[in-house]
Amino acid sequence: MPPGYRCRVELRTLRYFVAVAEELHFGRAATRLHMSQPPLSRAIKRLEAEAGALLFHRSPAGVTLTPVGAVLLDEARALLDHADRVRVRVSAAAGVATLTVGILGDGTDPGVTRLAAAYRRRHPGVDIRVRDTDLTDPTCGLRAGLVDIALTRAPFDETALTVRELRADPVGVVLRADDPLARRDRLRLDDLGERRWFRFPHGTDPLWQSYWNGGRPREGPVVRAVQECLQAVLWNGTVGLAPLGHDLPAELAVVPLADMAPSRVVAVWNAGDTNPLIRSFAETATAAYAHRPNGS
Repeated sequence: MPPGYRCRVELRTLRYFVAVAEELHFGRAATRLHMSQPPLSRAIKRLEAEAGALLFHRSPAGVTLTPVGAVLLDEARALLDHADRVRVRVSAAAGVATLTVGILGDGTDPGVTRLAAAYRRRHPGVDIRVRDTDLTDPTCGLRAGLVDIALTRAPFDETALTVRELRADPVGVVLRADDPLARRDRLRLDDLGERRWFRFPHGTDPLWQSYWNGGRPREGPVVRAVQECLQAVLWNGTVGLAPLGHDLPAELAVVPLADMAPSRVVAVWNAGDTNPLIRSFAETATAAYAHRPNGS
């Protein structure tokens, strides 16, 4: 850092800086931090004023770290990691070093595997309790207080929740392998016409229901779990939607949909929850899902 650097920087400002440094884009960093871009830009400018040096080169081509910014990034990460460890140790001493995680359907997702390994390394003393949930509650029991944080898929009602996107997956239509449409390279929702779809039970979040029904009311069997969805296709010739990239039985096929918005994998927790284990989990999840070997 420059000679005479003596600024007093809040941990929150360092988190802002790290987000911009990792995203190299103020807009994406603001989305990640769940704030608007102007206050984020002002916070970074104040940090640069206190440091007495530019931390980012800004140009029409994008944002890059300066040499000073690269040094601060290393130090900020180390400081934030230490601050998280302090909070976790204090929480452990208070007897609250337990985190309950809700997982929706994708227990075999390689992102979950990487996240579990990374979180164990970061917090070996934390007891992680996993609650596997069916498809009727996309928040995995969060609103009912059954979990502290959920790994799930959007969209759903986000009122009073904090949502962080981890990944976006293209979506396809699941069909029997002998269905004539299964031979197509790509489909559109209109190609499915009046075919029967699987549906979720009455009372399921309407945004969630609408998304997986392709944006319109459908008729077909009611399902609660991934296996029930697959069996509905296999036994009844029902069609339904699913994220691409998951293994299916040989009797089933999935065809990409050209006009379907991607399915967003998210971490979600109750807004205002200050449990440091939750924040650390969300940060670890962001890094774990950003690292995608072999496109996983």
